[in-house]
Amino acid sequence: MNPITPIINGLKITLSHMFKKPITLQYPDERPKVASRFRGLHALNVSHNKAKCVACYLCPTVCPAKCITVEAAEDANHDKYAAKYEIDMLRCIFCGYCVEACPVDAVRMTTTFELANYRREDFVFGKERLLEKK
Repeated sequence: MNPITPIINGLKITLSHMFKKPITLQYPDERPKVASRFRGLHALNVSHNKAKCVACYLCPTVCPAKCITVEAAEDANHDKYAAKYEIDMLRCIFCGYCVEACPVDAVRMTTTFELANYRREDFVFGKERLLEKK
């Protein structure tokens, strides 16, 4: 076997990669394209200027990570609503069972994937913070 042949084959591979489109994204300058079915941060849907959640407790019941906390209350018309709705993102496994279980389509998952924070408390998303996501 000629000792130069492997070197020439290696150079051919190297030269072929020089003319291909780069795969690496220059994050955060370049943003990745997130698939439409991506399960990112949760959000609460709004109907008639209030959250659609009726505090039925299905989402905390089906959550395998037990990261959802709901406390119910009643308004003047005796309609139930979630007085407290929290999701601990450090425990969430983004399985989407809470979205599937919701009978009134109150919870959805957004395409937001950046979860960086400095303190543990910032990973607990309360009702107001979940309503901010559009």
